[in-house]
Amino acid sequence: MTPKAISRLVGEHDTRIWRVLEHYVEASRAKEDFSSVSMVGVDETSRAKGHQFVTLFADMDKRKVIFATEGKDHTTIDSFRQDLEEHGGDALKITDFSIDMSKAFVKGIVEKFENAAITFDKFHVIKIINDAVDEVRRAEQRVCPELKRTRYVWLKNEDNHNDNQRKVYEELKDSTLKTARACRIKDMLQKLYEQPAEDAPAYLKRCRLTPIIKAAKTIKAHWDGVMRWFHSGLNNGFMEGINSLVQAAKARARGYRSTKKMKVMM
Repeated sequence: MTPKAISRLVGEHDTRIWRVLEHYVEASRAKEDFSSVSMVGVDETSRAKGHQFVTLFADMDKRKVIFATEGKDHTTIDSFRQDLEEHGGDALKITDFSIDMSKAFVKGIVEKFENAAITFDKFHVIKIINDAVDEVRRAEQRVCPELKRTRYVWLKNEDNHNDNQRKVYEELKDSTLKTARACRIKDMLQKLYEQPAEDAPAYLKRCRLTPIIKAAKTIKAHWDGVMRWFHSGLNNGFMEGINSLVQAAKARARGYRSTKKMKVMM
């Protein structure tokens, strides 16, 4: 239920409802103890149109959002460190961050958390590959009409196809279409995470077909963070779930007038 709906229910202006919520959220946060935090997930979410963002930080062991701040640049990492230490945490005890391939987040973590290793979220890695496959499909469908309206045939995993998508996939997957070739590479790269850590580097080096070479180069440029997954096991699936909840709440509220109010609702 939104504060506006509560205000109508209890006969109070929503400004007063917000003040009550802010009071109790601040009182609760004042009691937080972050001394045990060692593994952190980071993800940004939009607050409003016009490139207005809020960055969320979560304790990945407790699967709990512990901080949110405006923006998505490297200074958000510094803001998190300050808040962490204000609640008994220690930047030197942070061993791992799970992030997408944001240069800003990498910069902030390297500068402010000297003992932390970075794991690049594997779902983001797969998204890079999927985007490359879709780019190939969009270009090729101009001369191959059989590819029109097949976007999700190639982007979905085979197990998730509906009956029609499965039929199209079976007809085209082994063809000489560039999109089919790109998809076969995508399937191979997805299996990267099923390999033993010691086999993964050689496994990726075999994936050098032209249609997704840019994606492969991007992954290789972030190789240490990709490989870190084999040690940390971290991914941002939890953060993406939180992001979805935040966006659903924002939609119900028809947006928030300020970042402060959005943070209260998190």
